[in-house]
Amino acid sequence: MSENRKSQVITQGIQRSPNRALLRAVGFSDDDFSKPIVGIANGYSNITPCNVGIGSLAERADQGLKDAGAMPQSFGTITVSDGIAMGTEGMKYSLVSREVIADSIETACTGQSMDAVLAIGGCDKNMPGAMIAIARMNIPAIFVYGGTIKPGHYDGEDLTIVSSFEAVGEYSAGKIDEERLMEVERRACPGPGSCGGMYTANSMSSAFEAMGMSLMYSSTMAAEDAEKADSTEKSAHVLMEAIRQQRLPRDIITRKSIENALSVIMAVGGSTNTVLHFLAIAHATGTPLSLDDIETIRARVPVICDLKPSGRYVATDLHKVGGIPQVMKMLLNHDLLHGDCITITGQTIAEVLAEVPDKPAADQDVIRPWDNPMYPSGHLGILKGNLATEGCVAKLTGIKNRAITGPARVFESEEDCLDAILAGEIKPGNVVIVRYEGPKGGPGMREMLAPTAAIIGAGLGDEVGLITDGRFSGGTYGMVVGHVAPEAAVGGTIALVQEGDSVTIDADQRLLQVNVSDEELAQRRANWHPPAPRYTKGVLAKYAKLVSSSSKGAVTDLGL
Repeated sequence: MSENRKSQVITQGIQRSPNRALLRAVGFSDDDFSKPIVGIANGYSNITPCNVGIGSLAERADQGLKDAGAMPQSFGTITVSDGIAMGTEGMKYSLVSREVIADSIETACTGQSMDAVLAIGGCDKNMPGAMIAIARMNIPAIFVYGGTIKPGHYDGEDLTIVSSFEAVGEYSAGKIDEERLMEVERRACPGPGSCGGMYTANSMSSAFEAMGMSLMYSSTMAAEDAEKADSTEKSAHVLMEAIRQQRLPRDIITRKSIENALSVIMAVGGSTNTVLHFLAIAHATGTPLSLDDIETIRARVPVICDLKPSGRYVATDLHKVGGIPQVMKMLLNHDLLHGDCITITGQTIAEVLAEVPDKPAADQDVIRPWDNPMYPSGHLGILKGNLATEGCVAKLTGIKNRAITGPARVFESEEDCLDAILAGEIKPGNVVIVRYEGPKGGPGMREMLAPTAAIIGAGLGDEVGLITDGRFSGGTYGMVVGHVAPEAAVGGTIALVQEGDSVTIDADQRLLQVNVSDEELAQRRANWHPPAPRYTKGVLAKYAKLVSSSSKGAVTDLGL
């Protein structure tokens, strides 16, 4: 940072003297005008359990910043609960909310000339939205995770939100009665915090810790526990030191630190959505990152954590046995992390991990020994073929059948697909296609948790494939392929598949193709016409016009 900028931080009050009367009205006194102004981007709402506890964390951050010598200014930003919106038209707004959150944080901080920002988020899009804004602005910043939910319990099982979705499929298939369905629903989410497995929220919080933009151990803390509030206050003090040192996000968010984050995502079995979000974060920093780069990382990093959705444990279990630092130390010891990357504290990754044990405790099995991983390579595979020439994202672990070739069952929307599954119309060996759900076509790239959970609940998870140009919930598992690009709405091959076409998903060959001749596809393409936009006004219409391919992160400022 230039000396000019450092001077502005120290003397901003003098430079803003015509506006001081307004600041006095919100609590500034004479001495406060010489302090750095730090925004608290506060994702509090009672829309979702992920965010309902954030208000008290913001208050703790406010006090911590004041104690450290800053002048905090709090402002709110939005959230959409993916779990509540799932399976509805409202889900189209979820990925859109990532951009709204990024834009709102950038607008507030830059519009008010804030010197730094402490962002607090809980639900899935809070985190990438905040980090995109942080990367754009490049003012000192730290991210504070609102914390994970504790598991629910019923009949000797740990429950998460995915348990409720799968119970609907089990009930429709006649495997459980209504009483059990309702008991699972009542107990799945016992309190505040983000969904408890290694779903999207916990995947992104873990990745930010690995990237150095959040404090160590903070990403797996329970929302309800006192240590979460303590960590928030500590984050405020660390941010103040970053302001003094002018330690900036783009010093921390680099190609190497993004690789560290993606390596941790692979090791913990994280969400497919992290691929989309890190492409967007890299774009915001100007860092080159492609789907092929992610496939390279996948091939070399084993899955060493036994976590839901395809495993047994939840994030609070991981926290008890060493959390993300224990995972990182194992990766570092095997040359799968860049130890020289700087963190928000000013220490390197190697330095902050120096006291972490080389191996996890022998009396636990949440983190597996290095020589006995869950899987020898990562779970988020990048598939290509004539059905996804730009690429797509598939979960390659937790499935018995690594390849499937079968007749296509084609649906033009998630709702039509779900109706068919619940009616028992999907049979073993089918390959389900759900299209026109991409970034432009949806618009908004809805998550398909309702159909995939219904397939699992019906006992078809190892026998049915599902392909979409939409997304999947972090809670999804099975033979599922998402983010197909180019999407149907722009004439991607997925738009040309017909009912009954032979389709192949091959995890080992990383292949996705429709087994139809090039000549036949060319004829179909000549006869294809783009559908009329589903929305012509409002935020979804604007988003559909601006949004890029999912292979580029579904960003809205590409090429501007």
